[in-house]
Amino acid sequence: MKASAKPRRYDRIGLPKGPWVVWQSTGSRIVSRVASLSLGGLFIEVPEPAPSGELLKLFFKVPGGEVRARGMVRDSHPGRGMGVEFTAMGSEDRARLHQLLSKLLGVIAKA
Repeated sequence: MKASAKPRRYDRIGLPKGPWVVWQSTGSRIVSRVASLSLGGLFIEVPEPAPSGELLKLFFKVPGGEVRARGMVRDSHPGRGMGVEFTAMGSEDRARLHQLLSKLLGVIAKA
C-alpha cells in the first residue's frame, strides 16, 4: 500500500469472472468486466480507461435486478482498468448491491 493511500471504508471482493458493467462517459457507452466490487465502488477491467476525475454513469445486473449508479474515476491504469468510487445510488439499488455483497462475503467466510 502507498504511504499516502487511505484505508478502505468497505471490504472489496475480487470477482475473477465478475458481472458485466455498462459505463457511460462523455457520450460513449462501453461494456466491460467488473474485477472487484464493494459498497463504495468497483474496479473495471478496460484497456482504455477514462481519466481520473471523470464522472460516469454505471449499470450492472445483480441477482434481484439491476444496479444503477453514478461514480467518479479515482484511479486510471491504461492497459488495465480503473477504480471508480460510487457517488450516487438509489436506496433500492444500494439494497440489491448490499444483498449481493453479503452473500458473497458469506460464501468467502465459509471457504
